[in-house]
Amino acid sequence: MTDKIAGRDTAAIDRSAIDSSTGMVRAVGRWQIVGLSINDVIGSGIYLLPAATAALLGPASLWAVLLAGLAVGLLVLCYAQAGSYYDQPGGSYLYARDAFGSFIGFEVGWMTWLTRVAAAAALSNGLALAISHFWPAAKDGWGWTMIVAGSLLALAAINIVGVRAAARTGVALVLIKLVPLLFFIGVGVFFVDWSRAIDIGAPLMGHLGEGALLLLFAYAGFENTPAAAGEYRNPRRDVPFALVTMIVIVTLIYLGVQVVAQGTLPGLAGSETPLADAARTFGGPAAALLLTVGAAVSILGSNSNTMLFGPRYLYALSADGYGPASLSRIHPRFRTPAVAVVVTTVLALALALTGSFVQLALLSAVARLCTYIGTSASLLVLQPRYGDRPEALRLPGGRLIPLAALLLSLALVASAGTRNLIAAGIAVAVGAVIYLLRRKAS
Repeated sequence: MTDKIAGRDTAAIDRSAIDSSTGMVRAVGRWQIVGLSINDVIGSGIYLLPAATAALLGPASLWAVLLAGLAVGLLVLCYAQAGSYYDQPGGSYLYARDAFGSFIGFEVGWMTWLTRVAAAAALSNGLALAISHFWPAAKDGWGWTMIVAGSLLALAAINIVGVRAAARTGVALVLIKLVPLLFFIGVGVFFVDWSRAIDIGAPLMGHLGEGALLLLFAYAGFENTPAAAGEYRNPRRDVPFALVTMIVIVTLIYLGVQVVAQGTLPGLAGSETPLADAARTFGGPAAALLLTVGAAVSILGSNSNTMLFGPRYLYALSADGYGPASLSRIHPRFRTPAVAVVVTTVLALALALTGSFVQLALLSAVARLCTYIGTSASLLVLQPRYGDRPEALRLPGGRLIPLAALLLSLALVASAGTRNLIAAGIAVAVGAVIYLLRRKAS
């Protein structure tokens, strides 16, 4: 691959960091990956989670948040171990392809990419809604269009310019988004009614399945971290470290937020903006505004990660012969999958502006579960193959953790709604047609 384009070379990039097999630059360090992992998991959901769990699970909410963190920890460990085997981009797609062959691998990668496109569209709309709380013009018309299109295009530009810029943006946004949450926990804890905050009681059994899905997907997003492994400095070591560090930090933050919300806001289950309403009880209007702004930044941060990781799935699929070869081209100057970024952005923008993203959003839950099932099942095959490598992460109990994660994912699929399953089935069928049109891989 040439190092010069139009008389300009890549001197600004450390040539020793360029991976000769992909042309990408390995520029993202360990703590940046930790920040990106947290950024992908803590999104808009944390600002709604306390009320939703209280409404669905009643007095068992706090303990359900903890149990959900432990349950998702099983899946996180699967991704951590699988990540220690590879230094190429692709994440779940790569694991499933290596374990079960090209067709299963493609379907996992295809479903994951569709989820990223739908998520980018939905998050850009969510950002406009959050901003409308303090700028009403963002609710509709030109203001709404400006926020939706402007945010997606800005994030696309950052991701085209370079993974280093994208990683720095993601880390900056996660630091900013954590400030309101840490304020909420650090100040709110002094105003907590502990008898209400740690109330022990049986969950509301009629909504147990729905509550479990809500909680487990509040922790979702971690699965995208390995997707950009081709641009991490030392992915086999740093991806497992980042994922384990992330789940510990996120679980502690979720617990802290739930404790303060339950202990300071009577009638929590009926609140539409639970964190802002709770903050108002102990910090006044200024605290409520801080949490409202925090929600907007949190959504923007999550979409920043979506626009970073989503195109990497498309790149990996194209590199293996699915779709136009241009999707796997690396920009000669910026060393990023620029065409894949543009295509992902254009589709997400079209879905966001037309509103048809709602139909694809129905795929999110089951598509994500397909990813979890694919990775945990793949690990059962990959452990004997790669488990003895020097850098391989070793899980206690051998196959017990991936087996438990697989059973958990299958149980969640069983609780998914009929519409979600039908939508997912249609997506899988479309993917099968695309698979049959595979060109010769580059």
